Amino acid sequence: METVAVIDFETTGLYPQYGDRPTEIAVIMIRDGEVIDRYQSIMNAGVRISGFITSLTGITNQMVHSAPPAERVMREAAKFVGDAPLVAHNASFDRRFWDTELERIGRTRRGAFACSMLLARRLLPDAPNHKLGTLVAYAGLPAAGVYHRAEADAEMAAHLTIHLENQLAERFSLGTVTHDLLTQIQKAPKHQLVRCVERYCQAYA
Repeated sequence: METVAVIDFETTGLYPQYGDRPTEIAVIMIRDGEVIDRYQSIMNAGVRISGFITSLTGITNQMVHSAPPAERVMREAAKFVGDAPLVAHNASFDRRFWDTELERIGRTRRGAFACSMLLARRLLPDAPNHKLGTLVAYAGLPAAGVYHRAEADAEMAAHLTIHLENQLAERFSLGTVTHDLLTQIQKAPKHQLVRCVERYCQAYA
């Protein structure tokens, strides 16, 4: 069975190219519809956290001051993920930080990213919106901890990913839903979902 790494960062801002850095990372490993392992750590990247970010995440400058350095945490996280393909909610955000922080420690990303937000737009089009909290409530999934903390958000994104995989499997009578299929679906226009799945199944029949 395929193992997938669902990741979430908390950061000092939105743009690593302008000096924003992570303050926390969590990785939830899922396989065959279940959470099988997890990694979480606050990290010290040497960048001050604004009052706004602290009010949003609850992560303070004092907390990161006593945390391990970002380089050590990212090495541990990269080793934990290994070659597993990746999922994140609003993955363009987490992908930027993952790639930038890996580059800082002389590594490159091995696995492709799937985005649970893009997938939900195609598979749950009737949801009020496609924010993580809204989707968790809409799908009746367990809420885990406090929003805007990495482990809670990663776990909820993991449960959402499993739910979306189950939706695909049931709707299209699929024995297995691969990460590769998820990446194909997120790139397809919404009205071409059925055709996208059919093409994928034909290619791998």
